[in-house]
Amino acid sequence: MDRAVRTTGTTASPAAQPPAGEAVVNKAFALLRAFDADHPAQSLASLARRSGLPRSTALRLAHQLRETGALERLDDGRYVVGLALLEIASLAPRVRGLVEAARPAMARLLRTTREHVLLAVRDGHHAVLVERLSASRACPVWHQVGGRTSLPATGVGMVLLAHAPAQIQQAALARFRPGQSGDALSGAEDLRRCLAEIRRTGHVVGERRTPWPRSTAAAPVCGPDGSVVASLSSVTPSPDFATAHIHAVRATARTVTARLRAGGGGGGR
Repeated sequence: MDRAVRTTGTTASPAAQPPAGEAVVNKAFALLRAFDADHPAQSLASLARRSGLPRSTALRLAHQLRETGALERLDDGRYVVGLALLEIASLAPRVRGLVEAARPAMARLLRTTREHVLLAVRDGHHAVLVERLSASRACPVWHQVGGRTSLPATGVGMVLLAHAPAQIQQAALARFRPGQSGDALSGAEDLRRCLAEIRRTGHVVGERRTPWPRSTAAAPVCGPDGSVVASLSSVTPSPDFATAHIHAVRATARTVTARLRAGGGGGGR
């Protein structure tokens, strides 16, 4: 690409205030969505504030979720996400088959880069990280498995956005503001041109210099029907990607695509 897209992670915003009379399951999800990479352990007061729930409701739901294993409580009284959620989430068909197909190829790419290899899927207007392989001395990143970012905010998200349905793209263009994808894109028209370039070249390359230097190259992964079901990227501290490195990322994405087509699996929404 002629224009590098600077990408970075974002922090999920607290859940909105639930409407009166909302179903218990929606309130429980509002409480669980109050957790993110920047808030992995929270007090009851923090859970109530970030979920928008009354403190009494947050306390009742936290107690019930703790009994089921969806939440755990630390010695200092703060709550963390429990292993029961991981066990359930790991059974999601479009994630389980995808990760199983992708992990061997991601491991080979990791041995080449010795940094980070990421795999993400689109969930509505967001990119959700479903797998991350990292070397022991890799550069720092915000990306955590299960983490959710807006599509224009990361390299993997930009690839997913470039291949998303028209209504998803239009919504992203309407909401786009300078700086959302770094300093390289000045507005919606820049973003539109970048998405077209991603579809033309089959990859995106971006870099960011703050708070620490890092670069990303991302490419699409396709399912058995040829549609893009995921995005795979490599993140390194190098300010520029060598051509061979970009080719390695694209080759890895093609390998995962071939495995999905041979064995089925994957899917997007």
